[in-house]
Amino acid sequence: MRKDTDFFELTREPLDVGAITRRVVPATCGATVVLDGYVRQWTSGKETLHLIYEAFEPMALAEMQKLSVGARGQFEIAHIGIIHRLGKLEIGETSVVIAVAAPHRKAAFAACEWLIRELKRSVPIWKKEFYADGSAWADGENVIGAE
Repeated sequence: MRKDTDFFELTREPLDVGAITRRVVPATCGATVVLDGYVRQWTSGKETLHLIYEAFEPMALAEMQKLSVGARGQFEIAHIGIIHRLGKLEIGETSVVIAVAAPHRKAAFAACEWLIRELKRSVPIWKKEFYADGSAWADGENVIGAE
């Protein structure tokens, strides 16, 4: 399988999920699974006003590429694309897109789930949530400290 169509990017521009998805669709595959992760309004019972994402960009990109190696070692997949947005995001805006193409859907679903879990765990991208009464940094799904 060709790896030269894989891509790993960070951007401050809005994400076009459809256009990103089409970048990983080869003729040899029967399925592309896409995660469209977007900003939700409520987290742990608190209303979120907006988020800010920051990253150590060179390391984040390198870690995304390492994730592709890990995914390829576990799942029969053809292509991977991961794009994460940085900066201020409003409710409903897409923050991350992960697209995985595979000959068969089962591997694409499993790889996509693994990739988002590992991205949140190991890639140096940080999320700060802003509320009416303050803000807090989040670690994956957990708020780690209010300001």
